[in-house]
Amino acid sequence: MNTIRKPLSLLIALLLPALAQAGSAGNTFQVTATVTSACTVSGTTLNFGSSIDPLATATPLDATSTLSVQCTNTTPYTVALSAGANAGGASNFASRTMKSGSNTLGYQLYLDSGRASVWGDGTSSSSTLGGTGTGSAQTLTIYGRLPSLANVVPGSYTDTVTVTVSY
Repeated sequence: MNTIRKPLSLLIALLLPALAQAGSAGNTFQVTATVTSACTVSGTTLNFGSSIDPLATATPLDATSTLSVQCTNTTPYTVALSAGANAGGASNFASRTMKSGSNTLGYQLYLDSGRASVWGDGTSSSSTLGGTGTGSAQTLTIYGRLPSLANVVPGSYTDTVTVTVSY
């Protein structure tokens, strides 16, 4: 047993100076990330109908569409709608018009189901819609109205409205 202790003692004696000379050092470092505000928007077609009989359809004729707005959590946003490609001016909300060739059909877009507040860009008596992002998609309803079908020429009428989400 004495012979085993000598090599073990010798090994410990040789390692102790090396262990005594070992040291350590410490420091810290930062971990960072910058999360930016972001929003996305998509919408569905506002369709007043595909076979409207102007002689048999009562006016005004109402329809709805939806927008899906997704903004990062706690991000305030505002949704504006353009006057449309056929209105004759960026703030000409009173003249929103669909076209079929050179024929026109007036319409309007509203913020509310009572169709009292015109949805636009906040100018020319129009309003925008504000909200706060949750990180999930939020559904917004667009309320549309054809105020009259008097003297409308048969055809397929369209317009393009631009949605802008400011955040």
